[in-house]
Amino acid sequence: MKSSIRSRTWLPPRSAFAGFRFPAEVIVVAVRWYLRYGLSYRDLEELLVERGVEVDHVTVFRGVRRFTPLLADAARFARHSPGDRWFVDETYVKVNGLWRVACHEEGTALSPVLP
Repeated sequence: MKSSIRSRTWLPPRSAFAGFRFPAEVIVVAVRWYLRYGLSYRDLEELLVERGVEVDHVTVFRGVRRFTPLLADAARFARHSPGDRWFVDETYVKVNGLWRVACHEEGTALSPVLP
């Protein structure tokens, strides 16, 4: 007996933000503010209310707990790899046992680009 395979219609992947009351942009902004500026949940609640979004601090807490790992994973790919070019503001060189800022003969500091 042959087993019949049901044909499924293709469905796009479901968003991690689907089913939430607030749009994804509001959730991402609240989580980013919490992570970047170290604000309390009540401070975030006040900031969002000032911008016209009525939200409770517990809702912000739940959003931070749920979406922090997703934002961390997304940010991980944006980091520089070790082979990228790095720009250095100041370069120090050890001269006669003392650390000095690297300068041109004119006395202006160098701004090298390290490979």
